Amino acid sequence: MSEVLAAVARHAQTRPDALAIDAAPLMLSYRQLSAAIDALAAQLREQRCQRVALLSDNSAAWAMAELAISAAGLVSVPLPPFFSQQQIAHALRSAGIDALLLDPALVLPPPLASLPSLTLSAADAGTLRLLRLPFAATLLHEGTRKITYTSGTTGEPKGVCLGTAEQERVAAVLIEASAAAADSRHLCVLPLSTLLENIGGLYAPLLAGATACIRPLADVGLGGASQLDVSKLIAAIHASAATSVILVPQMLLALVAAIEAGAPRPTTLRFIAVGGASVSPRLLERAHRLGLPVFEGYGLSECSSVVALNRPGAECADTVGKPLPHVQILIAADGEICITGNLFRGYVGEPAPDRTVALRTGDIGRLDADGFLQITGRKKNIFVTSFGRNVSPDWVERELCLQAPIAQAALFGEAAPFNVAVIVARGDASDAAIDGAIAAVNAELPDYARVRRWLRASAPFTTSNDQGTANGRLRRAVIRAAYGDAINACYGNAAVPA
Repeated sequence: MSEVLAAVARHAQTRPDALAIDAAPLMLSYRQLSAAIDALAAQLREQRCQRVALLSDNSAAWAMAELAISAAGLVSVPLPPFFSQQQIAHALRSAGIDALLLDPALVLPPPLASLPSLTLSAADAGTLRLLRLPFAATLLHEGTRKITYTSGTTGEPKGVCLGTAEQERVAAVLIEASAAAADSRHLCVLPLSTLLENIGGLYAPLLAGATACIRPLADVGLGGASQLDVSKLIAAIHASAATSVILVPQMLLALVAAIEAGAPRPTTLRFIAVGGASVSPRLLERAHRLGLPVFEGYGLSECSSVVALNRPGAECADTVGKPLPHVQILIAADGEICITGNLFRGYVGEPAPDRTVALRTGDIGRLDADGFLQITGRKKNIFVTSFGRNVSPDWVERELCLQAPIAQAALFGEAAPFNVAVIVARGDASDAAIDGAIAAVNAELPDYARVRRWLRASAPFTTSNDQGTANGRLRRAVIRAAYGDAINACYGNAAVPA
């Protein structure tokens, strides 16, 4: 039995008029939400669906549909709206999806647009369109109730199979860590189809009897996977009187820079969780100086998202916090972070893993004497220069991106005498401004980590060109392939690998 659904039903009985979903101008009480879930779940059972993909902008209908899929005992497959048509097709086919729920206004590509569809009523939350798909069912791991597709740093998205209990354990510990209560108001600024917002922005508030504030992504300033209008984000936080939000590092940087430039600081926020990629300690210092309650965390889809988190009364600079109670973290001899507890059921199309064996994360880190976890880089990203020095590019890149002229940076230097950065300029920043920014960062770095040459990227690193992931991580191999000749030219006659 889902603890979240049980909580919604309980709140509908004991606090029926309390606000569950604020999707202004649409407001849903717990009584209305509970009735809408039951109504749509019945319709899904009538259609004899088994695996239901969900493709829609953030909305009350998305939230209600995700919960109804669970209530009907079906497998939910949230699809990020920033996925390409090829990625969506891959997810539908690999997971053997037999039904697709989507916003009626969404324009589908030709292969899907020609399929028969019907309209399902989402009661007070509106309507959804249901397409029946011809894909053959694939074998899923036992206990799978959700498949979340990761936009990883290499290859096609991988389907991570999760059970209900794993996800709800994370929701419960997030309530405790953030001190969420019935008067809390969480504003969803990431797509609800991302696992972190799905659990932290929907499950946790409903489990706590709080309010999930849901707006279309454009209304909170998010465009695609990487475009942000920070003025809209700030306006949405103020208008919703949000007490908590979840941000990725680039969003936090934009928020901090805007407030430093004179934008009004949101005063209702009590908890800002930030994660998804490496966060510079300097950025966190700037946020704290502004009075922003920012807490860095760390997680993986394979563990149903968050596994470590700084929180009020238990935080430490330059760490991602202490491991949360539902997991245990071990550090291997080579520094790799390994996790036991609350593990996933397996990947779609791959053999089931041994869930009694620790998950090797691919991240390098350490636990300090007080049990705080520090992430130092990705195991596969660390390169060795021709002078035999190990360099974690994540560290250098996050410092570069704190500089106003630099929006994104990718550092390369494997088996080379010095490091070269591919730079995405912020706005119309000049070469001279970027030179100055790099010089400022180099002044704080050891010589082996400094940027000696740089070149300007022709476009941002995004999901649309496969050079970035939705949470801001770089697809280094794709970037290296795109700029390989230009990178090699930076070395001139210096010895570099072929």
